[in-house]
Amino acid sequence: MTQSRQPSAAARRTVDHFIDALWAERGLRPASLKAYREDLLNLARYDTAELNDRQRDQVLSFLSWRLKQGAAVASVTRALSTFRQFYAWLVRTGQRDDNPMADIESPRRGHSLPGVLSMNQVDALLAAPDVSTPLGVRDRAMLETLYAGGLRVSELTSLELSALSLDRGLVRVSGKGGKERLVPLGEQAVEWLGRYLRGARPVKSGTEPRIFLSRTGRPLTREAVWQRIRLQATTAGIEQRVYPHLLRHSFATHLLDHGADLRVVQLLLGHSDLGTTQIYTHVSRARLGELYRRHHPRG
Repeated sequence: MTQSRQPSAAARRTVDHFIDALWAERGLRPASLKAYREDLLNLARYDTAELNDRQRDQVLSFLSWRLKQGAAVASVTRALSTFRQFYAWLVRTGQRDDNPMADIESPRRGHSLPGVLSMNQVDALLAAPDVSTPLGVRDRAMLETLYAGGLRVSELTSLELSALSLDRGLVRVSGKGGKERLVPLGEQAVEWLGRYLRGARPVKSGTEPRIFLSRTGRPLTREAVWQRIRLQATTAGIEQRVYPHLLRHSFATHLLDHGADLRVVQLLLGHSDLGTTQIYTHVSRARLGELYRRHHPRG
């Protein structure tokens, strides 16, 4: 088997129609739709069989090959979910009589706890930008907003001026599936956002509605945010890998550490399912156990 062959025109058309249906029915983000598309096109490249006609053993052979190639279990599990939904859609739309993936269970995965930064590390990271420069003021405002609101990086880069109310200390965030939520910002985030908007945001931005911009006045990309956070983490002397979502994890964990109600954290994070938020209670317990072992005389 090789991955050199190209999917047929028929396979590409079917995948396009499936992606359109996903967008219409579930309002998935572009990044999620792209992942679905790549999973299906990779399967279509696997051998000469047409994508619509694949049988159970052919799909399982592809998934097994992916694992042997070193793909992460999470990636293979996601692909399995994609194929399950794709063939169910073919059945639902009358393009196939059976779903070859219907009775295949996803591999069981242990619950991996998200990493978090300590309060001291967060303080060091927030203080890292050189705020004597416009770029440093922007980075400080960006980091403060990420941590104060527990935002996803895609939510941060899509923030618009009209969504921000500094007087009320609130920002309107558009989350997954286009769901909006109001997120409170702390005093520090409000202060640095104000400083950025008053004196550091590029004047050449014109009528650009996005809040966080590059030097040239264009909206910051997610990749640019990643790069700036890595740079500031290095400046702060933080040795562990730091990325935007780590600030979101830290936000949720620190709230629970200080007694916040789980449902409040759920609302602030924009989770539709409380179970998704509950993993942070495990993180807090793990941190509590670590602190006990480190500091208690009989720990």
